[in-house]
Formats: sequence, structure tokens, C-alpha cells
Amino acid sequence: MTVASASTGIVIPDLVHPVRRIGHRDFDFSRQVAVMAIINRTPDSFYDRGATFELDAAVASATQAIVDGADWVDIGGAKFAPGPAIPIDEEIERVVPVIEGLQGSGAIISVDTFHPAVALAGIAAGAHIINDTTGVHDPAIADVVADSDATLVITHSLAAPRQPYPAPHYTDVVTVVADFLRQRVELAVSRGVPLERIIIDPGHDLNKNTLQTLELTRRLSEITALGLPTLAAVSNKDFIGETLDRERDQRVEGSLAAAVFSILQGARIVRMHNVTAAVDAVRMTEAILGFREPAYLRHNMA
Repeated sequence: MTVASASTGIVIPDLVHPVRRIGHRDFDFSRQVAVMAIINRTPDSFYDRGATFELDAAVASATQAIVDGADWVDIGGAKFAPGPAIPIDEEIERVVPVIEGLQGSGAIISVDTFHPAVALAGIAAGAHIINDTTGVHDPAIADVVADSDATLVITHSLAAPRQPYPAPHYTDVVTVVADFLRQRVELAVSRGVPLERIIIDPGHDLNKNTLQTLELTRRLSEITALGLPTLAAVSNKDFIGETLDRERDQRVEGSLAAAVFSILQGARIVRMHNVTAAVDAVRMTEAILGFREPAYLRHNMA
């Protein structure tokens, strides 16, 4: 079932449990979009090339993102791309001190991991969300979340963690992604994770080429129609670079366009690197949709 905004005519899917309690905050995803900032404690991160690998830099960047208006920060200690495995103890050592460094900041914190042990350590340190970009590849991660108050993000991807998946083929990428997410949500629920603590992510670029990701974005409403809050992780990705012929540090405008389009298709969380620009784009989109009031009214008001 879907409803149309009376002011814009844009079709916005109904959500199951649209009001979510995450950490100390309530998010009404029927009329609110959250901005997730990205903090990578990896020396070989895709976008920032290790700029936030050092602990002080990671905490400072996360703190600045909060000041700049991010609703929460996503902390990762191992990148998604193929490569050598990161020892679990090392990943924990990368992630947990950042969480501890943000205590008292008021931040909503997520941990980007596919390891149950890392998820457990992150939740114990104060994380509110586990962001599993491997789609519950290890079902034990659902058990960890089920035994806590945390929220689980379930993402579509096909390869085993950190393994290559060359030349991905789909009969219909949107249908396959939607079916995968349904099955993984059912798995998580069967392991005890309440539906109201699940978010889905179609996995832009993850084991997908640019044409497939563009198709997925174009038809994102078919994913958001599943009825769960949908995260769009579009920031600075290769589908933007290949579409616009832009290097990694020249993709901000394309990223903002992709984020806004995703919101119009029903996405309610956007995962972004360039926080100030993303927050302004998201808040403006919310206002146009009638989700929020302007910060002030002066022009032609008297």
C-alpha cells in the first residue's frame, strides 16, 4: 500500500513501524530523513584514503559530523572491497575506541561490520546500530542484535565477505535484490530480531555494475515498498564516477543528486561523506515534501 503526498503528488510507500526508537532518539520515518555520516578507521578506505584511520582523527571527524548536523555516525574498521581479512581483534580495536570517544556526544552510533564478535563488542561499548553490508552472511550477527536493543541494517550483496564478485549478472536486479532482502529479513526475524528493529539497504554498487546500480536507483520505490525504512548508501560511489566521468574527490554533486532522488523514491536514511552539503540537501528535500517547516520565514511575509 502506498500514499501520495497531497502537496507534491509524489508516491511515498507506507512503512511498517515508521516511528523508530534508536538509542535515545525517536525517528519518524514517515516524514523524516536521517543523515548517516561515514567514519572509516581503515588505512585503505575507499574515499578518504585513511584520513580518519588514527583514533584522534576518527573521533574528531565524527564529532564534527555531529556538529554539522549528522543524525548518526557509522564507524567501520574493515572496508567492504575485496582484500585480506582483518583479524577480528584488530577490527574491534579500531572500532570500539571511537565509540568510547563519542560517549556523551549525543550521537547515534552504528558499527559497519559483518563479524558477530565485532557487533557484540560495539554494542557493549555503546553502539545503537549494526550495519551488516553482507546481508547477514553469518546468521550469528542476528543473534547478537536480537539479544540487545540494537537495530540491524540488512544490505544486499552476493559475495562472501571481502571476496571478489566479477561481472555480476541479474535477470532483473531490482526483483533479485527485493527477494534477497525479504529472505534475509525473514531470517533475522526467525533469529529473534523484531521487525521494528530492522532497516534494509539495497547495496548500491555492492556486487553490481553501474548500469545495475542506476536501474536499482531508478526503481528504488520497489525496494522501499517492502515497508521497512530503507538506507541509500550512494555517497561518492563508482556508479556516480562512471556516469559523470568524475574521480572520487569530484562526486559531491552527483552524490547529492542520487541521495535526493532516493529520498523521493522513499529512502529514509542516506549514508554520506560530505555531511554539511548532505544535511542541507536532505533538509531542503524534507521541506519541499512538506515534512518540515523552514528554519524561519521572512521573504515576502510582510
